[in-house]
Amino acid sequence: MTCVHLLLTLVFAVSLGTPVEIQGPRGVPLTSIQFYVENKPFTCLDGSRTIPFDRVNDDYCDCKDGSDEPGTAACPNGSFHCTNAGYRTMFIPSSRINDGICDCCDTTDEYNSGAKCENTCKELGRKEREVLQKMTEITKEGFLLKQHLIEEAKKGHQEKQIKVTDMQENKKQLDEKVEVLRTVKETAEQPEKEAKERHLKAWEGECSCLYSESKQGYISLSPHRWLVQLPSEAFYRYVTEKYSCTSYVSSSCSLFPYANPTVLWFTAAQKARDDFEEAEKALREMDDQIRNIEKELSFDFGPDAEFTYLYSQCYELTTGEYIYRLCPFNRVSQKPKYGGSETNLGTWGSWSGPENNKYLLMKYEHGTGCWQGPNRSTTVKLTCGKETVVTSTSEPSRCEYLMEFTTPAVCQEPANTDLSPHDHVEL
Repeated sequence: MTCVHLLLTLVFAVSLGTPVEIQGPRGVPLTSIQFYVENKPFTCLDGSRTIPFDRVNDDYCDCKDGSDEPGTAACPNGSFHCTNAGYRTMFIPSSRINDGICDCCDTTDEYNSGAKCENTCKELGRKEREVLQKMTEITKEGFLLKQHLIEEAKKGHQEKQIKVTDMQENKKQLDEKVEVLRTVKETAEQPEKEAKERHLKAWEGECSCLYSESKQGYISLSPHRWLVQLPSEAFYRYVTEKYSCTSYVSSSCSLFPYANPTVLWFTAAQKARDDFEEAEKALREMDDQIRNIEKELSFDFGPDAEFTYLYSQCYELTTGEYIYRLCPFNRVSQKPKYGGSETNLGTWGSWSGPENNKYLLMKYEHGTGCWQGPNRSTTVKLTCGKETVVTSTSEPSRCEYLMEFTTPAVCQEPANTDLSPHDHVEL
């Protein structure tokens, strides 16, 4: 049969929707049929030797690569091709031929075993097409969501850059304000300091004692100089409650610890301190905000920043025993479902997918150490989906966790594939 005749046979078979049976030695794939020409010597596919064609599939292994026995179990390194018309083709080891177990859905591997096999290729093909159709629809919707995420990320990135620039300008002004208020504070504190020193000396000289009825004697105030730092009302309350004082030794002592000029200096200095501390606090908060935004802008959120929306978000999965929590670009944790402390399963490390797309895997490292073992770590596998959700967790190796995570951010533009049957095949 020529290649043209073979191709026409395939065309008519596909157009009629009938299974395609390839004429040739059993177990040979269509891609290799040209090497098996009936009535012509057969050359082993590794080129090691040439044998008469009648020794192909004679249940004796002549070729080292097993290519002369594609349809028998004679060669230990041979393979059998399942045509599986209506489903996917596949190869199985030659040792499975006629072993009583149906490996090929078209039953061709059990042609001489007596096994009762049923051709399930049509049904398997139908189910697979349904799954592929559903996956295609999910991919399409996910890809549209991804485009929206990209647009939002670009917009957000520009807004954050503008915000940082504005905040840096405001920070310069706030820096200057803090320095001015620092000078004002230091200036106001100098007369306050001098007044306090004079006041302490006056207390030591004229008002060193108080009379206490409960102790029937005088109490020296020298060890309690800090009392003069209190406002008048607090000074009075402390002295009367703690010492039950009724009078002072010197009639020249005033009940209030500070004379009016000292109170004025104290009030002015305190206001200067409050203003300085308020401005300094605002400066620290602004520094923190700038630092946090710059940190976010420095992350690798994908080629088109499609993963930006995951930042500062957390996603949970509850299993029979634990609650798993994934905070992308931050950490992964595990907490007992019915109470107990949280365990760190790793903090953000890097993207660790294959070279052609590193954004398919996330690596979280340096988690809580296992008992007599390594620190916990987690690999997060990302797959296309309309929703952003943790779908499963497992522990393939001790202290090494695997988490499945769906997100539209990894959805690729679907190929224009029509899975419905064609009325004809174009050449």
